[in-house]
Amino acid sequence: MAAYDVKRERKEFYAPKNTAWAVVDVPEQQFLAIDGTGNPNTAPACARAVEALYAVAYTLKFAGKHTADGDFVVAPLEGLWWADTPEAFTSGAKDSWNWTMLLTMPTWINKEMIEDAKQTALAKKKLPTISQVRHLALHEGPSAQVLHIGSYDDEAPVLHELHHAYLAANGLRPTGLHHEIYLSDPRKTAPEKLKTILRQPVGRLDQ
Repeated sequence: MAAYDVKRERKEFYAPKNTAWAVVDVPEQQFLAIDGTGNPNTAPACARAVEALYAVAYTLKFAGKHTADGDFVVAPLEGLWWADTPEAFTSGAKDSWNWTMLLTMPTWINKEMIEDAKQTALAKKKLPTISQVRHLALHEGPSAQVLHIGSYDDEAPVLHELHHAYLAANGLRPTGLHHEIYLSDPRKTAPEKLKTILRQPVGRLDQ
């Protein structure tokens, strides 16, 4: 049996084609999560957080390979982003950005398995940040979503369109944190070819 791959099983949410905003209904998912603050491009904490996430994810994957249907493809990196003031994003004050980095997990991975994997990964990797990895259940529900092709710094006009045109035109308001899913490896992909899913949970203005 082929390993579970979220990009294949949930194409609407992990392999969309639309490059204009559209609303999708995102089901509840569970994640490995880790929190932090700082510039994602330069903050050592962010690099350590991502390393810790992958260490736990691959420990779970290798454990699953020894079961009948427990193997899975490690999912793309994701991030929830927010700041104390919206101007931190428009002004590029990345040092004040808050984030939760994420890796989605198959439904059969439970909290106990995650804790066991953390202990195994910590003993092997000796990376203290692994202890900060946590389980997160997230149900975003109705969400505006778009596939952005280009550099991360070129997202600003797309997000401006969302918040200053699309939401109002469709009677919507933001209800959750800005969410990004990174489909490309920035170490191997030219900036203009990077593919990123941008997602914003939304609700009706009249509700």
